[in-house]
Amino acid sequence: MSTLTKSAGDAVLVRRPGPEELHPARTHRRRRALELSLALAVPAVLILLWQLAASRGWIDDRVYPAPSTILADGWDRAAAGDLWPDVRATLQRVLAGYAIGTAAGYALGLLMGSLSLVRAALEPLLDALYVVPKLALLPIFLNMFGLGEGPQVALVAATVFFFVWISTMAAVMAVPTSHRDAGRVFGASPWQMFRHVLLPASLPSVLVGARIAAGVAVLVIVASEQIAATDGLGHLIFDSRALFQNDVMFVGIVCVAALGVLFSEAVRLLGRLLTPWAPRDKGRGRS
Repeated sequence: MSTLTKSAGDAVLVRRPGPEELHPARTHRRRRALELSLALAVPAVLILLWQLAASRGWIDDRVYPAPSTILADGWDRAAAGDLWPDVRATLQRVLAGYAIGTAAGYALGLLMGSLSLVRAALEPLLDALYVVPKLALLPIFLNMFGLGEGPQVALVAATVFFFVWISTMAAVMAVPTSHRDAGRVFGASPWQMFRHVLLPASLPSVLVGARIAAGVAVLVIVASEQIAATDGLGHLIFDSRALFQNDVMFVGIVCVAALGVLFSEAVRLLGRLLTPWAPRDKGRGRS
């Protein structure tokens, strides 16, 4: 806060500290409370409007059942044990494919980011494969692995691989030359260069790509399960829509949304634990 005062005919600018400087902890708590209130209020208002529209007959509740109907049906299916097998099947496929794709993408991204000749040899091919819609690869994976879990896991792994590969390669290439030179001056071995220079400098950006890949992995597995699976949330959504069980369909959609948010937040929290030196977004502490 600044005020303009006059002293002996001269204008003097006096700056007084504002609330953020006088009470930083209190201001931060108020800011967080406001952000949390807005984050909860927006979906709550939309759900209330949806409930009102369904109850007043503004929309056809046979096509768009009320949130209360969806909640009741989801609760009944969960209590009866009918929902958890589909959730478990989707989660297992996502975790397996995500682990494989992340490991492969990080290893190759690190190699290509460090060695220009490897990058020159492989980058054009991988760029061409990256733009191919991943669902178009599902028939190939079906031919390779047959029916079962293999094609689903392979599709998630292929999707995650490209996100992690691109973010890792870009992060390693962005490590300042001065950091590398300092490691060489101190006689760092290749392992020490990776451990003390490349890994700390690149890991925050790599984890951002991994977090994006977590959300995309959920999208891909749901689409894949609608095409070539006999269980999972994607199959539940597609099958219930074919049987005109729209309340069950929305239960599956809500479960997919919750699974995606939880998985993405788990990766974000893991990133914060692995990179305590990385800067945080003051709003939500995002890595």
